[in-house]
Amino acid sequence: MAIERVKPTESPETPVEKAPDPDLGTDVIAKERYTSEEFMKLEWERMWTKVWLMAGREDDIPEPGDYLVTEIGKESILVVRQPDGGVRAFYNVCQHRGNQLRPTGMGHVDSFLCAYHHWDYNLDGSFKNIPDLETFPQGAPCKGLEEIPCDTWGSWVWFSLDPDVEPLMDYLGPIPKHLDPYNFHKMKLTRDLTVEWDCNWKASVDAFNESYHVQGIHPQLLWHLNDLDIQIDCYEKHSRYLIPFATLSPRVHQNPPQIPEGIKLLMREAKMDPADYEGRVLDIRKDLQRWKRAHGAEQGKDYSRLNDDQLTDDYHYLIFPNITMNIHADDLMLFRQRPHPTDPNRMYFDIHTYVLVPDGEEPPERPEHRTYKFGEKSCGLVIDQDAHNLPGVQRGMNSRGFRGLWIGNQELRIRHFHKVIDDYIYGPDGKPEGAL
Repeated sequence: MAIERVKPTESPETPVEKAPDPDLGTDVIAKERYTSEEFMKLEWERMWTKVWLMAGREDDIPEPGDYLVTEIGKESILVVRQPDGGVRAFYNVCQHRGNQLRPTGMGHVDSFLCAYHHWDYNLDGSFKNIPDLETFPQGAPCKGLEEIPCDTWGSWVWFSLDPDVEPLMDYLGPIPKHLDPYNFHKMKLTRDLTVEWDCNWKASVDAFNESYHVQGIHPQLLWHLNDLDIQIDCYEKHSRYLIPFATLSPRVHQNPPQIPEGIKLLMREAKMDPADYEGRVLDIRKDLQRWKRAHGAEQGKDYSRLNDDQLTDDYHYLIFPNITMNIHADDLMLFRQRPHPTDPNRMYFDIHTYVLVPDGEEPPERPEHRTYKFGEKSCGLVIDQDAHNLPGVQRGMNSRGFRGLWIGNQELRIRHFHKVIDDYIYGPDGKPEGAL
């Protein structure tokens, strides 16, 4: 069953044109890229320290002196709201004896006082006070905290470990034009989790960059999305797929006796009563789009910059290297996949969910950040299904009986993802002979 899509000329903002598929060959992707400490070090030295990375939400640090601390690999980063309203980022380390200034999390300070010897730093990173400075014959270090590039987009704060990194907007390329129409600034956080998974960070990115596995791992989703009629678009660094929701997969019976529960949920969330619907199940997607277009404004939701398909469908984006977004008109599920500092077989999976707050309504209270290992608490059915599967994937990657990833057309984003990694690790001339 072919899905009717919005024509390019009907899209006022987010481009919907199909990007040309890159020719990336059909080679096996070496398994060692997921298991090798050598490749993990190459990623750190040549990729993680050169890209822009998401630190956290701007509205978590609204006032001067508000700060957040985030971790990437072996580094801890301190992001601070400044008196002029801007944000700055620093390595979270005292210049005296290397003590970390603040633990991971959020807080507020007038200055950053090191708990070890009370070296004190202003919000701009400069020295405020060094006790007994006269006892240092060499004087104070030439500067205060080590600053790194920092910028904002989409109501998130971004940082880079590369002092010479390109501007954030250049790095993001088409992403702001594609995603600004969703009004991320009106979305508020509803869940904030970090789960340790026993797999390489790329195995997790892979799992959310293709729909081929839906029929294997998530069969219940086949009753409210079309996992086969997927538009895949690869850009310079980033990628997306557009997956129709509020419809059925061609893999299942096309005439169910009643509206599937997953589609009913989408209707109820739009305040459209499934009991009143008299059309065919296969017509619900377009009818739901019309309903939301007609009733969005009275519900306090601004859909004016979204095309009709965006009112139902999942526009799924990868912001290279580690941000995956399931984006809908009324909510966002954002995953941040972070490497373990020393073990290529482990990673940290950050789950951030957001809801669009209708105009005039009070936003939900910010949830507490929680951290645990997988299995200690459910992350929800779909994520649990992926999480149960990925440790087995990682163990299989380490098997002598497995050579590497055998990638099909439905997994084009995975091949493109590895091409971008190669661009950072091996440069524009490509991988040398024998490289992973």
